[in-house]
Amino acid sequence: MNQEVLKNISKAEVLVEALPYMRKFTGTYFVIKYGGQAMVNRALMESVIVDLVLLKYIGIKPVLVHGGGKEVSELMEKLGKKPQFVNGLRVTDDETMEIVEMVLMGKVNQDIVSLFNQQGGKAVGFSGRDGGILQARRLEPQPVNGNSGDETVDLGRVGEIMQINPSLIHTVSDNGYIPVISSIGADLNGESLNINADHVAGEMAVALKAEKLIVLTDVDGIYCTREGRQEFISAISQNEIKAMIMEGSISGGMIPKVESCLMALDGGVRRTHIIDGRVPHSLILEIFTDAGIGTMVKQ
Repeated sequence: MNQEVLKNISKAEVLVEALPYMRKFTGTYFVIKYGGQAMVNRALMESVIVDLVLLKYIGIKPVLVHGGGKEVSELMEKLGKKPQFVNGLRVTDDETMEIVEMVLMGKVNQDIVSLFNQQGGKAVGFSGRDGGILQARRLEPQPVNGNSGDETVDLGRVGEIMQINPSLIHTVSDNGYIPVISSIGADLNGESLNINADHVAGEMAVALKAEKLIVLTDVDGIYCTREGRQEFISAISQNEIKAMIMEGSISGGMIPKVESCLMALDGGVRRTHIIDGRVPHSLILEIFTDAGIGTMVKQ
Protein backbone atom coordinates (compact mmCIF):
# COMPACT_ATOMS: atom_id res chain seq x y z
CA MET A 1 0.00 0.00 0.00
CA ASN A 2 1.57 3.29 -1.07
CA GLN A 3 2.08 6.35 1.14
CA GLU A 4 -0.66 8.35 -0.56
CA VAL A 5 -3.28 5.70 0.22
CA LEU A 6 -2.08 5.47 3.82
CA LYS A 7 -2.37 9.25 4.12
CA ASN A 8 -5.93 9.16 2.79
CA ILE A 9 -6.86 6.34 5.20
CA SER A 10 -5.55 8.47 8.05
CA LYS A 11 -7.77 11.35 6.91
CA ALA A 12 -10.76 9.00 6.73
CA GLU A 13 -10.09 7.80 10.28
CA VAL A 14 -10.16 11.40 11.49
CA LEU A 15 -13.60 11.87 9.90
CA VAL A 16 -14.86 8.63 11.45
CA GLU A 17 -13.64 9.80 14.87
CA ALA A 18 -15.49 13.09 14.36
CA LEU A 19 -18.81 11.51 13.30
CA PRO A 20 -20.24 10.85 16.82
CA TYR A 21 -19.53 14.45 17.79
CA MET A 22 -21.21 15.76 14.63
CA ARG A 23 -24.33 13.75 15.44
CA LYS A 24 -24.31 14.92 19.05
CA PHE A 25 -23.81 18.62 18.41
CA THR A 26 -25.87 19.29 15.27
CA GLY A 27 -28.52 21.92 16.00
CA THR A 28 -26.85 23.19 19.18
CA TYR A 29 -25.32 26.58 19.91
CA PHE A 30 -21.59 26.94 20.55
CA VAL A 31 -20.43 30.29 21.92
CA ILE A 32 -16.81 31.05 21.08
CA LYS A 33 -14.94 33.86 22.81
CA TYR A 34 -12.20 35.09 20.49
CA GLY A 35 -9.28 37.20 21.62
CA GLY A 36 -5.61 37.37 22.51
CA GLN A 37 -2.73 36.70 20.13
CA ALA A 38 -4.93 34.37 18.05
CA MET A 39 -6.81 37.45 16.86
CA VAL A 40 -3.70 39.44 15.92
CA ASN A 41 -2.02 36.95 13.59
CA ARG A 42 -3.76 36.92 10.20
CA ALA A 43 -3.03 33.26 9.39
CA LEU A 44 -4.40 32.14 12.75
CA MET A 45 -7.49 34.30 12.27
CA GLU A 46 -8.16 32.57 8.96
CA SER A 47 -7.74 29.18 10.66
CA VAL A 48 -10.33 30.06 13.30
CA ILE A 49 -12.76 31.42 10.71
CA VAL A 50 -12.46 28.29 8.55
CA ASP A 51 -13.22 26.15 11.62
CA LEU A 52 -16.34 28.19 12.35
CA VAL A 53 -17.54 28.00 8.74
CA LEU A 54 -17.14 24.22 8.93
CA LEU A 55 -19.16 24.09 12.16
CA LYS A 56 -21.96 26.05 10.50
CA TYR A 57 -22.01 23.78 7.44
CA ILE A 58 -22.46 20.63 9.54
CA GLY A 59 -25.39 22.09 11.47
CA ILE A 60 -23.80 23.55 14.61
CA LYS A 61 -24.78 27.15 15.44
CA PRO A 62 -21.59 29.06 16.28
CA VAL A 63 -21.81 32.52 17.84
CA LEU A 64 -18.58 34.50 17.99
CA VAL A 65 -18.02 37.02 20.79
CA HIS A 66 -14.87 39.08 20.40
CA GLY A 67 -12.83 41.56 22.34
CA GLY A 68 -9.91 43.51 20.98
CA GLY A 69 -7.91 44.44 24.02
CA LYS A 70 -4.50 44.41 22.35
CA GLU A 71 -5.70 46.65 19.51
CA VAL A 72 -7.39 49.05 21.95
CA SER A 73 -4.23 49.31 24.05
CA GLU A 74 -2.08 49.90 20.96
CA LEU A 75 -4.28 52.76 19.78
CA MET A 76 -4.45 54.26 23.27
CA GLU A 77 -0.66 54.32 23.47
CA LYS A 78 -0.41 55.92 20.02
CA LEU A 79 -2.78 58.63 21.27
CA GLY A 80 -0.73 59.16 24.43
CA LYS A 81 -3.02 57.34 26.88
CA LYS A 82 -1.63 54.67 29.18
CA PRO A 83 -3.91 51.61 29.54
CA GLN A 84 -4.82 50.74 33.12
CA PHE A 85 -6.30 47.46 34.37
CA VAL A 86 -7.81 46.30 37.65
CA ASN A 87 -8.39 42.56 38.11
CA GLY A 88 -8.09 42.10 34.35
CA LEU A 89 -10.69 44.81 33.55
CA ARG A 90 -9.79 47.97 31.63
CA VAL A 91 -10.30 51.30 33.39
CA THR A 92 -12.51 53.15 30.88
CA ASP A 93 -13.01 56.92 30.97
CA ASP A 94 -15.08 58.73 28.33
CA GLU A 95 -12.15 59.13 25.93
CA THR A 96 -11.16 55.48 26.31
CA MET A 97 -14.78 54.44 25.62
CA GLU A 98 -14.62 56.28 22.28
CA ILE A 99 -11.43 54.41 21.43
CA VAL A 100 -13.00 51.08 22.42
CA GLU A 101 -16.01 51.67 20.15
CA MET A 102 -13.78 52.82 17.30
CA VAL A 103 -11.55 49.75 17.50
CA LEU A 104 -14.11 47.04 18.26
CA MET A 105 -16.84 48.06 15.82
CA GLY A 106 -14.94 50.17 13.31
CA LYS A 107 -12.08 47.73 12.81
CA VAL A 108 -12.08 44.36 14.59
CA ASN A 109 -15.72 43.40 14.02
CA GLN A 110 -15.64 44.38 10.36
CA ASP A 111 -12.33 42.57 9.78
CA ILE A 112 -13.78 39.35 11.20
CA VAL A 113 -16.97 39.60 9.11
CA SER A 114 -14.87 40.23 6.01
CA LEU A 115 -12.79 37.11 6.73
CA PHE A 116 -15.96 35.01 6.93
CA ASN A 117 -17.00 36.27 3.52
CA GLN A 118 -13.55 35.45 2.08
CA GLN A 119 -13.71 31.90 3.47
CA GLY A 120 -17.12 31.12 1.98
CA GLY A 121 -19.16 31.76 5.12
CA LYS A 122 -21.87 34.29 5.93
CA ALA A 123 -21.58 36.50 8.99
CA VAL A 124 -23.30 39.56 10.42
CA GLY A 125 -21.53 41.93 12.81
CA PHE A 126 -23.21 43.48 15.82
CA SER A 127 -22.43 45.69 18.74
CA GLY A 128 -24.09 44.49 21.91
CA ARG A 129 -26.09 47.72 21.71
CA ASP A 130 -27.85 46.56 18.53
CA GLY A 131 -31.34 45.28 19.14
CA GLY A 132 -30.81 45.64 22.89
CA ILE A 133 -28.65 42.48 22.89
CA LEU A 134 -26.56 43.54 25.90
CA GLN A 135 -28.39 45.56 28.54
CA ALA A 136 -25.96 46.65 31.22
CA ARG A 137 -25.21 49.01 34.08
CA ARG A 138 -22.02 50.58 35.35
CA LEU A 139 -19.92 48.26 37.44
CA GLU A 140 -19.49 49.26 41.08
CA PRO A 141 -15.97 50.34 42.17
CA GLN A 142 -13.78 47.26 42.37
CA PRO A 143 -11.40 46.13 45.13
CA VAL A 144 -7.82 45.84 43.93
CA ASN A 145 -6.66 42.21 43.55
CA GLY A 146 -10.17 41.00 44.35
CA ASN A 147 -9.61 41.53 48.09
CA SER A 148 -12.54 43.22 49.85
CA GLY A 149 -10.16 44.78 52.36
CA ASP A 150 -8.22 46.72 49.73
CA GLU A 151 -8.89 50.18 48.39
CA THR A 152 -11.52 50.25 45.63
CA VAL A 153 -11.09 51.69 42.14
CA ASP A 154 -13.80 53.24 39.94
CA LEU A 155 -13.45 51.64 36.50
CA GLY A 156 -15.53 54.33 34.79
CA ARG A 157 -17.63 53.19 31.83
CA VAL A 158 -17.16 49.50 32.45
CA GLY A 159 -20.43 47.60 32.48
CA GLU A 160 -21.87 44.48 33.96
CA ILE A 161 -24.62 42.62 32.15
CA MET A 162 -28.14 42.95 33.51
CA GLN A 163 -29.93 41.12 30.73
CA ILE A 164 -29.25 39.54 27.35
CA ASN A 165 -31.89 39.63 24.64
CA PRO A 166 -30.97 36.76 22.26
CA SER A 167 -33.87 37.12 19.81
CA LEU A 168 -31.76 38.89 17.15
CA ILE A 169 -29.06 36.22 17.53
CA HIS A 170 -31.64 33.46 16.98
CA THR A 171 -33.02 35.19 13.88
CA VAL A 172 -29.60 35.68 12.31
CA SER A 173 -28.38 32.18 13.13
CA ASP A 174 -31.57 30.47 11.93
CA ASN A 175 -31.20 32.25 8.58
CA GLY A 176 -27.77 30.80 7.88
CA TYR A 177 -25.53 33.55 9.24
CA ILE A 178 -22.88 33.47 11.97
CA PRO A 179 -23.39 36.30 14.51
CA VAL A 180 -20.22 38.23 15.36
CA ILE A 181 -20.73 40.28 18.53
CA SER A 182 -18.48 42.96 20.01
CA SER A 183 -18.51 43.40 23.77
CA ILE A 184 -20.13 46.83 23.94
CA GLY A 185 -23.44 47.20 25.77
CA ALA A 186 -25.69 50.07 26.82
CA ASP A 187 -27.49 51.09 29.99
CA LEU A 188 -31.13 52.16 30.23
CA ASN A 189 -30.14 55.72 29.24
CA GLY A 190 -28.36 54.53 26.10
CA GLU A 191 -24.85 55.17 27.43
CA SER A 192 -22.26 52.87 25.87
CA LEU A 193 -20.45 50.62 28.31
CA ASN A 194 -17.30 48.56 27.86
CA ILE A 195 -18.05 45.01 28.97
CA ASN A 196 -15.40 42.35 29.36
CA ALA A 197 -15.73 40.03 26.36
CA ASP A 198 -15.13 36.91 28.47
CA HIS A 199 -18.08 37.82 30.69
CA VAL A 200 -20.23 38.56 27.63
CA ALA A 201 -19.42 35.13 26.21
CA GLY A 202 -20.28 33.37 29.46
CA GLU A 203 -23.62 35.13 29.82
CA MET A 204 -24.38 34.73 26.11
CA ALA A 205 -23.84 30.97 26.39
CA VAL A 206 -26.41 30.86 29.19
CA ALA A 207 -28.95 33.01 27.31
CA LEU A 208 -28.67 30.79 24.21
CA LYS A 209 -28.73 27.55 26.25
CA ALA A 210 -25.49 26.68 24.47
CA GLU A 211 -23.99 23.22 24.45
CA LYS A 212 -20.47 24.61 24.81
CA LEU A 213 -18.57 27.75 25.71
CA ILE A 214 -15.08 27.82 24.24
CA VAL A 215 -12.66 30.58 25.24
CA LEU A 216 -9.93 31.01 22.63
CA THR A 217 -6.92 32.77 24.09
CA ASP A 218 -3.12 32.94 23.80
CA VAL A 219 -2.17 30.40 26.47
CA ASP A 220 -2.36 26.59 26.53
CA GLY A 221 -4.96 26.62 29.31
CA ILE A 222 -4.69 26.60 33.10
CA TYR A 223 -1.53 25.69 34.98
CA CYS A 224 -0.87 24.99 38.64
CA THR A 225 2.37 24.83 40.64
CA ARG A 226 3.18 21.45 42.15
CA GLU A 227 6.46 20.75 43.91
CA GLY A 228 7.89 23.94 42.46
CA ARG A 229 7.00 23.05 38.86
CA GLN A 230 4.35 24.41 36.50
CA GLU A 231 1.93 21.63 35.61
CA PHE A 232 -0.76 21.80 32.93
CA ILE A 233 -4.35 21.03 33.99
CA SER A 234 -6.49 19.31 31.34
CA ALA A 235 -9.68 19.29 33.47
CA ILE A 236 -10.61 21.22 36.60
CA SER A 237 -13.74 21.65 38.72
CA GLN A 238 -15.54 24.85 39.67
CA ASN A 239 -14.48 24.51 43.30
CA GLU A 240 -10.84 24.04 42.35
CA ILE A 241 -11.00 27.13 40.13
CA LYS A 242 -12.44 29.23 42.97
CA ALA A 243 -9.73 28.04 45.35
CA MET A 244 -6.99 28.93 42.85
CA ILE A 245 -8.43 32.46 42.44
CA MET A 246 -8.53 32.94 46.22
CA GLU A 247 -4.92 31.83 46.65
CA GLY A 248 -3.74 33.95 43.72
CA SER A 249 -2.74 31.06 41.44
CA ILE A 250 -5.12 32.49 38.84
CA SER A 251 -4.77 36.24 38.41
CA GLY A 252 -4.85 39.14 35.98
CA GLY A 253 -6.39 38.54 32.57
CA MET A 254 -7.06 34.87 33.30
CA ILE A 255 -9.61 35.79 36.00
CA PRO A 256 -12.36 36.95 33.58
CA LYS A 257 -11.77 33.86 31.43
CA VAL A 258 -12.35 31.40 34.24
CA GLU A 259 -15.20 33.56 35.55
CA SER A 260 -16.91 33.24 32.18
CA CYS A 261 -16.67 29.47 32.45
CA LEU A 262 -18.13 29.55 35.97
CA MET A 263 -21.00 31.81 34.82
CA ALA A 264 -21.81 29.44 31.97
CA LEU A 265 -21.72 26.31 34.13
CA ASP A 266 -23.89 27.94 36.81
CA GLY A 267 -26.39 28.83 34.06
CA GLY A 268 -26.69 25.30 32.73
CA VAL A 269 -24.09 25.17 29.92
CA ARG A 270 -22.83 21.59 29.73
CA ARG A 271 -19.16 22.09 28.86
CA THR A 272 -16.70 24.99 29.00
CA HIS A 273 -13.16 25.06 27.65
CA ILE A 274 -10.16 27.39 27.66
CA ILE A 275 -7.97 26.57 24.66
CA ASP A 276 -4.96 27.97 22.84
CA GLY A 277 -6.12 29.85 19.76
CA ARG A 278 -2.53 30.06 18.52
CA VAL A 279 -2.75 26.37 17.57
CA PRO A 280 -4.05 26.06 13.99
CA HIS A 281 -7.57 24.56 13.90
CA SER A 282 -7.69 24.35 17.69
CA LEU A 283 -11.50 24.44 17.59
CA ILE A 284 -11.66 21.33 15.42
CA LEU A 285 -9.13 19.56 17.66
CA GLU A 286 -11.20 20.36 20.74
CA ILE A 287 -14.64 19.56 19.37
CA PHE A 288 -14.08 16.58 17.08
CA THR A 289 -11.23 14.57 18.61
CA ASP A 290 -11.28 12.26 21.61
CA ALA A 291 -8.16 13.81 23.15
CA GLY A 292 -9.29 17.43 22.87
CA ILE A 293 -7.03 20.36 23.66
CA GLY A 294 -6.71 22.94 26.44
CA THR A 295 -8.41 22.96 29.85
CA MET A 296 -11.99 21.83 30.42
CA VAL A 297 -13.72 23.56 33.34
CA LYS A 298 -16.48 21.32 34.69
CA GLN A 299 -18.95 21.27 37.55
